[in-house]
Amino acid sequence: MSYRKEHMFSLKAANYTEYAGVDFSQISTKDLQELWRETLENGMHGLCFSMYEDGQKPGDIITEEQVTRRLDIIKPYTKWVRSFSCVEGNEHIPRIAHQKGLKTLVGAWLGDDLEMNEAEIEGLITLAKQGFVDVAAVGNEVLYRKELTEDQLLEYIHRVKEAIPGIPVGYVDAYYEFSAHPKITKACDVILANCYPYWEGCNIEYSLNHMQQMYAQALHAGNGKKVIITETGWPSEGGSLRGAVSSNENAMKYFINSQVWSTNDDIEMFYFSSFDESWKVGAEGDVGAYWGLWDKDEKLKF
Repeated sequence: MSYRKEHMFSLKAANYTEYAGVDFSQISTKDLQELWRETLENGMHGLCFSMYEDGQKPGDIITEEQVTRRLDIIKPYTKWVRSFSCVEGNEHIPRIAHQKGLKTLVGAWLGDDLEMNEAEIEGLITLAKQGFVDVAAVGNEVLYRKELTEDQLLEYIHRVKEAIPGIPVGYVDAYYEFSAHPKITKACDVILANCYPYWEGCNIEYSLNHMQQMYAQALHAGNGKKVIITETGWPSEGGSLRGAVSSNENAMKYFINSQVWSTNDDIEMFYFSSFDESWKVGAEGDVGAYWGLWDKDEKLKF
């Protein structure tokens, strides 16, 4: 893109080390913004798809037109898109994404509502059989939330694997859950690990190295299986958690470092998230609404 040719500051000029990332100490705010934009325009492996506009929330039925509009916005910057559910309009995401040439990591959202779980599992299987699923995720952090037992989750994983042979099937959870649940890890074709230094109160200065350690733990648990980082990110506002401070500056720094590292080390990573979503407050506090690269009005933040 022409933007990369026009500005003077670039990743090549930045002092980068494998564990600490870019040395931002001599970078002005303007240069940081340009470096963030350059990193974004260089493209990324994957983005988590933010479904809901301001005023919407899970349970609302989302139209194909809304999904199409948001996919059109992110398409120039990513090769893959990750969805979290297969009902209430989420089923449009993998179909439309494939039509636009994007690959898909498609999730069935599982919880303690067994009837809804059936709809999600059947939806995932149907989408896979129609050719719209490149990687299937059976559940997201359901062990972390303690909404299903290990045996219940194993039953769902084996059921999906049997129904869609040839498509990699995994389960998404915090990186350390794969060490704690070896039966789940063994059942997965691919390890789908969420890695959030922010949620562990890590200072931005050490965040890249901390994420690398998270990835290494998931890799060790997988014992040779591919590990995909299914979520990582940093909020641009909303408060702090011990040493982790949410701010525009830190959100830009974390995005740059995570993208450069994952590209250099050939790690498949889905950044969280594409758009801010106002409904994500509650248990996460105000910070939950500010993880997007675009704001709630679908405008690039920085």
